[in-house]
Amino acid sequence: MKVSAAISGRRTLGALFAGVLMLGLSMGLSGCKDAKVVVAPEPPAVTVAKPGREVVANYLDFTGNTAAVRTVTVVARVEGYLQKIHFVDGQPVKKGDLLFTLQQEQYIAQLKQAKAQLDGQMASYKHAEIELPRYQRLVAQDAATQTQVDQWQSKKDQAAAGVASAKAQIDLAELNLSYTLIRSPMDGRIGRHLIDVGNLVGGAGQPTTLAQIDQIDPLYVYFTIDQRELLALAGRQRTANPQLLTQGRIPANFGLVNEEGFPHKGYLDFAALDVSSTTGTLQMRAVWPNPQQKTLPGLFTRVRVTALEKTDALLVPGDAVRFDQQGEYLLVVGANNVVERRGVKVGLQMGDKLVIRDGLGADDSVVVEGLLRAVPGQKVTPKPAVNAAASDKPAPASQTQAAVRPAGEGPAK
Repeated sequence: MKVSAAISGRRTLGALFAGVLMLGLSMGLSGCKDAKVVVAPEPPAVTVAKPGREVVANYLDFTGNTAAVRTVTVVARVEGYLQKIHFVDGQPVKKGDLLFTLQQEQYIAQLKQAKAQLDGQMASYKHAEIELPRYQRLVAQDAATQTQVDQWQSKKDQAAAGVASAKAQIDLAELNLSYTLIRSPMDGRIGRHLIDVGNLVGGAGQPTTLAQIDQIDPLYVYFTIDQRELLALAGRQRTANPQLLTQGRIPANFGLVNEEGFPHKGYLDFAALDVSSTTGTLQMRAVWPNPQQKTLPGLFTRVRVTALEKTDALLVPGDAVRFDQQGEYLLVVGANNVVERRGVKVGLQMGDKLVIRDGLGADDSVVVEGLLRAVPGQKVTPKPAVNAAASDKPAPASQTQAAVRPAGEGPAK
């Protein structure tokens, strides 16, 4: 009986413990159901701004080469041994500066010989000039014949011709002697000497090249423009200042590969007569002042030709422009704060801003900060930038230009 009672008590305790356990589990499950209620997070915050508006001038960029405005090859025009060089290779020279001296002895002797021939011809002429009147008087006295008179007349004429020939020989001898002193024909910069002292130059009647002189102030810049850009530029310039066009003064700026921007100013002064049928390009030339003569011919240079007509343009911060396989684009916050990918065409970079030539409206809200949080097709929480627009502060006048580049290129550098 005691054993039965003990077993019964244990069962009662086990049932009680099981009931308590089930109650705890049910309470725990109820609590888990309440914890699954999650509040949706707010859309990511991004900073937006409207594009700024400025008056800019379109431009076209090219790559060209510098060239001397004048190039003269210094040659030996007479034969002789090179005796002396009077310049240092690469130095600036002035017109008339003595550059080379050739052997002069033979040309001095030729000049003396020509002068001696002149003296002989002058003596013959004076003799004939005396004898002719004498024989004319003798003929009147029947003491001489007319044939003798005619002979002295002929001798006088021959002597006069001999005098003229001797004078010409003197001029020629003096000219040849002057060629032994070779001088600079213009102001410029001379290259290295091509012939050393002691060499025979001008032999066999062939001129010998001694050096080259380049005039590099100003400089020419040659470049080519394709027909599409040519037509676009011509169309814009036609509505601009016609006086500048007729005077050949379309402005152009230049920059070397180691320079920022286009610090040198010049103008266009020449265009070829026709477009190449093989390349579809037209050769053009600009003039670039080079007073310090630091820039040399043959250098690559960047050329920017600015249109004379100015137009309104929209600008956005450069960091806001992205690039993918489809080209350049901006992220714009549209209706219901949904992000939109907007394909654009980019122009000139002015400081930290870029000109947008196409694809953007003046009232569009451009994402300028938080670009990684802005996903096209998803909502965001737009916040206005510190400035009310993407570009409220005008750019410097020297930079207010908009690029005209073929579609598909990256942002202007």
